[in-house]
Amino acid sequence: MQISSNDPDGIPSLFPFPEGWYFVASRQTIEDKKLLQKTWLGERIVVWCNGNGDVCVAVAVCPHLGADLGPEAGGRVRNGCLVCPFHGFEYDVTGQCVATPYAPPPRSARLRVFETREILGLVFAWRGSGGRPPQWDLPASPPDDSDWSEMEVRRVRFAGHPQETTENSVDLGHLRYVHGYDSVNAVGPVSVEGTWLKSCFDFRRTQTALGMKCFTYDVSAVTHVHGLGYSYVEVREHYIGMDTRLWVLATPIDGELVEMTLVSQVRRLLKPKRPIVGMRFLPVRLRTRLMNKIIVTAQKHDVLQDVVIWGRKRYRLHPGLCRSDGPIGKFRRYCEQFYPDGQLFHRPPLERIAPPSDDSPARRRSVRFQQ
Repeated sequence: MQISSNDPDGIPSLFPFPEGWYFVASRQTIEDKKLLQKTWLGERIVVWCNGNGDVCVAVAVCPHLGADLGPEAGGRVRNGCLVCPFHGFEYDVTGQCVATPYAPPPRSARLRVFETREILGLVFAWRGSGGRPPQWDLPASPPDDSDWSEMEVRRVRFAGHPQETTENSVDLGHLRYVHGYDSVNAVGPVSVEGTWLKSCFDFRRTQTALGMKCFTYDVSAVTHVHGLGYSYVEVREHYIGMDTRLWVLATPIDGELVEMTLVSQVRRLLKPKRPIVGMRFLPVRLRTRLMNKIIVTAQKHDVLQDVVIWGRKRYRLHPGLCRSDGPIGKFRRYCEQFYPDGQLFHRPPLERIAPPSDDSPARRRSVRFQQ
């Protein structure tokens, strides 16, 4: 690994777009928007689906004469095809031009598309180093049945990097110090099998509402990391007898900002082991929904605490680890595979040498969650 000698502080900055699968949008959002445009891993992309439900994620540039294909520029979807606002060229979900208003479609006119995968209505796309195709796949979808609540989704943007955010999955020390968890203990060592990293741990946490103690969570968590854009956490709460599943999806936007999407589901609480304050006589569906909102609110609270640190920290090539930090070294070795061209570091822009101030645009964006 080489570090740019032009860096005035000699401190490397991680390459902003590691290879892997990254969240794009929910299927529901894509269908509601008809044509979605966003910045994703440094690319302006458009996203739509056809009448068969096939999703296309493509660079938002028409290969004909370079027009912007987004809805603000006049791009639209008609009969399942994307129509360019400049000359009316039409593209199907494979990216191929299939019609023009005045001539046979040129075979060379083809959008640059990204391969997609879908997990329970969450749509991901592959971003390969140098444009290479997928080198590994996401895991199969977990069971989707009526036992689970609807998904609760929150998003937040902040200055950061997906490797730094995902490192929290093995950094048990910060759970105590930053989030105030009690009795945090690793359950076995962190395991790595190719692009799958697994981390298991137990902890306790006191839940309060309106300043009153409601109950203490007694939790076992299993985190499955598949690349730096997909983390899936299975949670068993023993005090109540509640199962939760969480997705933590970190997606680079433009080389500086990251959008983190938090998704949670709770298994139906038919017969809690112990009564839940204020929910004992509620219908099962409503009780489950409220618990899911409590879970995602607690998750949001934790992430906002982390954002304050992520937005100001610098990557340390040679961290001063203590004995209990062992999994961090293992995690960083795991991450190296997602920079296959060897470009693990790059020179940070001069304006990012100093941490963002409290009134900077990056800081202001970091504290606003969206549903």
